[in-house]
Amino acid sequence: MDTLILGSYKFESRFILGSGKYSLSLIKAAIEEANAQIITLALRRADTGAKENILDFIPKHITLLPNTSGARNAAEALRIARLAREICKSDLIKIEVIRDTKYLLPDNYETTKATELLAKEGFIPLPYMYPDLYAARDMKNAGAAAIMPLGSPIGSNQGLQTKEFIQILIDEIELPIIVDAGLGNPAQACEAMQMGASAVMVNTAIANAHNVQAMAKAFALAVRAGREAFLAGIPPISSASASSPLTGFLRD
Repeated sequence: MDTLILGSYKFESRFILGSGKYSLSLIKAAIEEANAQIITLALRRADTGAKENILDFIPKHITLLPNTSGARNAAEALRIARLAREICKSDLIKIEVIRDTKYLLPDNYETTKATELLAKEGFIPLPYMYPDLYAARDMKNAGAAAIMPLGSPIGSNQGLQTKEFIQILIDEIELPIIVDAGLGNPAQACEAMQMGASAVMVNTAIANAHNVQAMAKAFALAVRAGREAFLAGIPPISSASASSPLTGFLRD
C-alpha cells in the first residue's frame, strides 16, 4: 500500500480538497470522482446556526482538516484551532496565518510559532507556508506533521511558480510535502507529484471549471499518474541518445 501518513492518520488518496469555494457539487465531485478522503474546513463555514451547513454535506467517513483561516498571528491561530477541535472533533489542523491582504502570502514566522503552540497542545499541525528551507526546518522541529508550501498565490491558478523551492523541501525535509494553493490544471498537479510531493490540495481549479465532475476526475488521474511516475523512477534529462542501436545495419 502506498499510504499517506499524517500523524496518526493514514490515507490512500493523495488528493485533498480545499473547500474555500464551497458548493455541494464540488464536495460530491471531489469524493466520488477524485477519491478525496480529506476536506479542509474553515471555522466560519462550520457555523451550526447557518441555514446551509457544510458539515451536513460531508460524509462521516471523510476526514475533516480544519484550518485557521482568518488568523493574523500565532495567538489567533491557536484560538481558532481550539474552537475547530471542539466542532470538528479532530486533532488535525491546517495552520494558516496571513497578515498580507494584497497577495495573501502566509507569514512563516508566525506560522512557526503557531506550529509549536499547537503541537504542545496535542494537535497534528500542517502549516501552510511560503517555501523556504529554513522556515520548513523550524516548522518540522516545532512539531509539524507535514509541510504545505504554496505553488503560487492562493486562488491564482498560476501553477508551480515556486517549483525549485518546493523541490528543495522535498529533497531536504523528512516530512510529507503537500503542495497547496495555485495549482490551476491537472498537468500542474501531475508535475508536483512527479517531483515527489506527497499530496496536492486543490480548490479553485475544480470549483471554477465548466464541468466540476469531469475536472475532479481529471485531477484524480493526474495525481495518480504523477505519483506512479515518481515511484517508477523518472529518468534524468540528458543529451540526444538513440533508443535503438545505430550499428549492425544490413548491407547490400
